Amino acid sequence: MGGEAKAMELREIERKWQQKWASARIFEADASAAKKKFYLNVAYPYPSGAMHVGHGRTYTVPDVIARYKRMQGFNVLFPMAFHVTGTPVIGISRRIARGDESAIHLYRDLYKVPEEELRHFTEPERIVSYFTAEYRRIMDEMGFSIDWRRCFTTVDAHYQKFIHWQYMRLKEGGFIAKGEHPVKFCPSCGNPVGDHDLLSGEGASILEFTLLKFKLKGEEDVFLPVATLRPETIFGVTNLWVNPSSEYIYAKVSRNGESGEETWIISKECAFKIKYQGYKVEVIEGSEIKGEDLVGKFAVNPVNGEEVEILPASFVDVSFGTGIVMSVPCTRTLRFCRPS
Repeated sequence: MGGEAKAMELREIERKWQQKWASARIFEADASAAKKKFYLNVAYPYPSGAMHVGHGRTYTVPDVIARYKRMQGFNVLFPMAFHVTGTPVIGISRRIARGDESAIHLYRDLYKVPEEELRHFTEPERIVSYFTAEYRRIMDEMGFSIDWRRCFTTVDAHYQKFIHWQYMRLKEGGFIAKGEHPVKFCPSCGNPVGDHDLLSGEGASILEFTLLKFKLKGEEDVFLPVATLRPETIFGVTNLWVNPSSEYIYAKVSRNGESGEETWIISKECAFKIKYQGYKVEVIEGSEIKGEDLVGKFAVNPVNGEEVEILPASFVDVSFGTGIVMSVPCTRTLRFCRPS
């Protein structure tokens, strides 16, 4: 028998027994005093796309445990749920609604969503319902011993009520406090986001920069702020770098809740981002200035008063930090050995 024919035969055997399991309802767990109870669950999948091999591993492991415990005589409850809170599915629907070619290609050509169904993906609920059904179909074909009567989603009313109860108990116990801390934030959605909420950029970390303000020589009370991860190196600054082909702006900047403001020269991208980081920013109209117009000017080091020149560098990324970089030469420690 050829390999293809053998595979077909094995698939028919799978279907036969899967149908028998479903007809006999052997995975449905009802309360019983005759057997000891065993419950297990696993992280709910997020049905915003097709299942992949990682899901296969994730849900095969608890299925093996569930079957093993049944063989030991336990009354096993193995339910399934779907995690649909968060922003990814909303972002996907918006991208498809505006005709984003990369999103349409992903769902039409890779996930094989029929064109007729894809038209309805402008509604987030339709994406969830489509892939929830796909997950269940594939999980059944994998032979997972799930009690589908217990299936739910994280936006079901009873589950939301449970989460609310959970938070209130934690708050009453003093385990939850309200305050401020850095978070990843989506300005498009107006929400903080975690890795599972992102359409792309998973694993990006939050970096804490220190802003060092160099006063621009010749312009009273105008600062060139530099974002750095190593503020102690300011004593060795030899010059500042700007991107000569990029555009910078003058802005009136102050900390939220504090009086007084300063005039900063920063990139447009920086002005946009620091509004979400506790700063009040007012871009001065008509103040755009090319990086090349800053080249050759001098700035004053805030700790030692030394003047450092502003030089051009195409490697400066104006979307990173303030768009202005300080240059500190590298030093190496030399070790001298005595002759033997």
